[in-house]
Amino acid sequence: MHVTDRKGHESSKDFAIRVIRENIISLELEPGTNVSANELAAEIGVSRGPIREALSELSKIGIVEVYPQSGCKISLIDYDFVDQSRFLRNTLECAIVKEACETFSQDNILKLQENTKLQEFYLENHMKDKLLKADNDFHKMLFELTNKMEIYSLLKNFDIHFDRVRSVVISAVKELKIVEDHKKILEAIASGDEELAVQTMNKHLNRDKIDKEELREKYPQYFKES
Repeated sequence: MHVTDRKGHESSKDFAIRVIRENIISLELEPGTNVSANELAAEIGVSRGPIREALSELSKIGIVEVYPQSGCKISLIDYDFVDQSRFLRNTLECAIVKEACETFSQDNILKLQENTKLQEFYLENHMKDKLLKADNDFHKMLFELTNKMEIYSLLKNFDIHFDRVRSVVISAVKELKIVEDHKKILEAIASGDEELAVQTMNKHLNRDKIDKEELREKYPQYFKES
């Protein structure tokens, strides 16, 4: 498991939630894996109390299953949750890119261009984890640069279901369209083409539907049966 540095303002519980969440999204903690509060506490470097609290919080969004007498398990990927998460993202992010077409400055465009160049580098050099982070940063910047970070924070509470599928896509799909999609979204924003920006974002966020059977075939152990 990968443990990042604790941030200065984080409580032990918040630190545990963030680290466990990051490892679930990156598939370091694979779907279906049994986990122990004692082992997590030792790896993360906090006591068992904050770990139990973190697991309880994560169970509320359906990403962890807690069994009082027998520990807990990382939930299998449930496409019902994935579809709901995608619907939320699609609704919000299509509205965000439409607003970006109207409000983005050249400086905003340059910031996103820097990000897409990083994505290209990571894709070409097969740096999966860094590509996923840069992908996340691209979407986060759209909210940040349109002054919608409170909405982004609310979105992230449920978005973990969609994020896990994106991690599987990066691992399993041979011809990734992530960077190509982002560049097209950015081009549409730069030209002020609202219709194209919304259309491209919608296509981008629905790509895992196209890859769904391929993902299930390669990683059947990750997915809850329909």
